[in-house]
Amino acid sequence: MAIEEVARSPEEGGTTAHNGEYDGIVAANPPPPAGGCDIQPPPDGVSESQEKLRTAPNTREVTAMRQHNGNDYVTVDELPSPTANNLKKVSVLPLMFIIFYEVSGGPFGIEDTVQAAGPLLALLGFLVFPFIWSVPEALITAEMGTMFPENGGYVVWVSSALGPYWAFQQGWMKWLSGVIDNALYPVLFLDYLKSDIPALASGFPRIAAAWGLTIVLTYLNYRGLTIVGWIAIVLGVFSLLPFVVMGFIAIPDLKPSRWLVVDLNNVDWNLYLNTLFWNLNYWDSISTLAGEVDKPNKTLPKALFYALILVVLGYFFPLLIGTGAVPLKRSLWTDGYFTDIAKIIGGVWLSYWLQAAAAMANMGMFVAEMSSDSFQLLGMAERGMLPECFSKRSQHGTPLVGILFSASGVILLSWLSFNEIVAAENFLYSCGMILEFIAFIWLRIKHPNASRPYKIPGGTAGAILLCVPPTITIGFVLALSSLKVLVVSLIAVFIGLILQPCLKFAEKKGWLKFSVSSELPDFDNRESSHSLIEQS
Repeated sequence: MAIEEVARSPEEGGTTAHNGEYDGIVAANPPPPAGGCDIQPPPDGVSESQEKLRTAPNTREVTAMRQHNGNDYVTVDELPSPTANNLKKVSVLPLMFIIFYEVSGGPFGIEDTVQAAGPLLALLGFLVFPFIWSVPEALITAEMGTMFPENGGYVVWVSSALGPYWAFQQGWMKWLSGVIDNALYPVLFLDYLKSDIPALASGFPRIAAAWGLTIVLTYLNYRGLTIVGWIAIVLGVFSLLPFVVMGFIAIPDLKPSRWLVVDLNNVDWNLYLNTLFWNLNYWDSISTLAGEVDKPNKTLPKALFYALILVVLGYFFPLLIGTGAVPLKRSLWTDGYFTDIAKIIGGVWLSYWLQAAAAMANMGMFVAEMSSDSFQLLGMAERGMLPECFSKRSQHGTPLVGILFSASGVILLSWLSFNEIVAAENFLYSCGMILEFIAFIWLRIKHPNASRPYKIPGGTAGAILLCVPPTITIGFVLALSSLKVLVVSLIAVFIGLILQPCLKFAEKKGWLKFSVSSELPDFDNRESSHSLIEQS
């Protein structure tokens, strides 16, 4: 059935929107012919109001409404909830700090690079690796995120290029890697507290604390994305400030010769590369929130640029202080060591401050990542890839079911160790990034003239070259994976390969309800406007 957009007044039988904000209706039935039509009187015994209800279009036939607001738009179901339509959009500063926390959150967790490779390679890694990985990923996110300013982000990109099956695989792997990533933050939070609260080191108290923290932070996500954005700003300033203070105090103790220490025969390349990769990826996560951004065509590229500078400085500067002001003992450089360095440089008060900053940073990373994961599920549900229940918003405009699913995954994975979590997450994330690069290049080749508010210069050849360094990096990450991580990750990938056909079968049988709230951009491989099931 063809779906067309029409603008109808109430006199023509159309539906008006709240406050007159909507300029049209995407309806299954065309408007009446120009000049009106004969109106049949109601049957005997039927009142005029009953007849209007009987002859009105079925609400399920009205597929979606589209609200225009400058360069962005939000698609919603007929009879939209006021919360979904009137939510305050995220501006540059909150978005920058949300990106900061989705990618970094500060230098907490980078200590293993010094243990794995020594000061020189650790410092070089956080200067060079951003150009190999972070800059290409951020540029691709800026172009594709403004090309598709919708919740769902990279899932929509892959769907437009490769079709809904591979889009589902992309969504599954990225969501799973995001949940695994979020399971890290309660672990890191407790690692920074266990030196002063030994009971949190292991056992039931540690598990109970991790679960309790997860529940509290999940509630913050439930309350709304705008709250998450401003919380990210406050936590970001609080988390980085002690390193600025520590830097000034450490100036007399800095010895540049300590920065040059390197032993190429004693490098744990697996730990080194995985730690760098984990601390400098996830730039594309913000794309799943693009539908919640104010003027995404301008706001998203700016926020990515500012966040990139903040992330690199937030890593390099503390590492420069820690390795230059304290005698090197590589075995001590593990999670939480920056609190010990703060105690050596400034005393107990600075150690407590940094300990609190680390705890707050992990809270910020948790809420930012969960926002991205849950809105990704909402975007997938809006395109019929997941059951309709995932598209429902809470009274605060947040994806309630997506938040609950993501929180459940975090709780189930909270028993894993730090290194196991990082390695498994990196493997799944890398598989998803391969699909993302393919989609980016394919859309450049197949649709070179499509609207791209932010476009990376260099044409198709430049797009291909941009993807070469990060693709090589992915190869190294996958090759260095342990057998345990490889087996677990491949099982997770296999589950995704069979899960999508199972969902389609459940839809066909009517066991689960799916719906599509709007059409994707008009590309060759766009999703069906009605169902994942091809009609025979």
